[in-house]
Amino acid sequence: MKTIATEKRQCPCCMEVHNVQTVIEKETNIYKDVALEYDAEYYYCDQADELYADEKQMSQNDIAMKNACREKKGLLTSHQIAAIRARYGISQSDLCLLLGWGGKTITRYESHQVQDIAHDTILRKLASDPEWFLQLLDSEKDALSPASYAKYLEAGTILFEQDHDHYLISAIMSKYVRFSHNSEANGGKKLSLDVVVDMIHYFSNSEKVKSLYLVKLIKMLWYADALSYKRRGHAISGLVYYALPMGAVPVSYESIIDLSSIHYEEIDMGDGTAYHFLPTEIKEYPHLTSEDIGILDTVIERFGKASKSRIVQAMHQEEAYRETAPRDIIQFKYTKSLSIT
Repeated sequence: MKTIATEKRQCPCCMEVHNVQTVIEKETNIYKDVALEYDAEYYYCDQADELYADEKQMSQNDIAMKNACREKKGLLTSHQIAAIRARYGISQSDLCLLLGWGGKTITRYESHQVQDIAHDTILRKLASDPEWFLQLLDSEKDALSPASYAKYLEAGTILFEQDHDHYLISAIMSKYVRFSHNSEANGGKKLSLDVVVDMIHYFSNSEKVKSLYLVKLIKMLWYADALSYKRRGHAISGLVYYALPMGAVPVSYESIIDLSSIHYEEIDMGDGTAYHFLPTEIKEYPHLTSEDIGILDTVIERFGKASKSRIVQAMHQEEAYRETAPRDIIQFKYTKSLSIT
């Protein structure tokens, strides 16, 4: 028993005025054939040496028991369900409307009723997928007041924008699933976007790298992975590269450079847009080893000041590019003859 508060008051247990303690007691119970242990709150009368609970505490203790049951079954607790709803700033009844549930369902789930697995799965999806929330909101737009719709739309839009990277990462990783066991394609390395971001930051922050535009950047990434494979038998990043007319190009590079931690400026070149990668304030590279950085430095020494055309020409001379059919995946086995060591 743990005391959390003491207050002088009339004790309904002994009917005397004295210091009454509020305590936490470890309870055990069985609910729906599940053995549970949870913290319950009571008042303690030291005059009678008895615990008792008022109506509010009885309700809280019942919810605590139900939450213990939820946790034992791997379900969201009532507090977690309330937090999901609060994330969107939506009322209990309006959330039921969006989900097509009875009007009091969320109210019950946020208190005394333990949800089933199907509803729990839906709530978890809602927590992690603001895009889906916006779709549900749009489908029920006419059933909501204009003020409520506008409020929920704003909240959902902000969360969707904040989750920009989440959706990009999912899209990128989905493109790499097919290469996960193809060591010739991925260089014997599972794709790590954290490593890729660190590599890009390292190149863009280097004072020895001049005019780092998109074509040059992705060639330097390939050279770093290729040199790593040549030296160590595995790539650095896990990127998979196609052989395109301008040389090696990573799968999903457009999405990769759109990650929020990658900084570039778009420059109108008249006949198209150029992407100029900029230094960042991030000067630490926690996902790169000292050996990784040594390889990046070697690539920088070779190509840091090179023009786009020079690095493209160098790429075209590499066996890995010459032995790969146009638009095919470049196999890392050819990097053993890489022109840099």
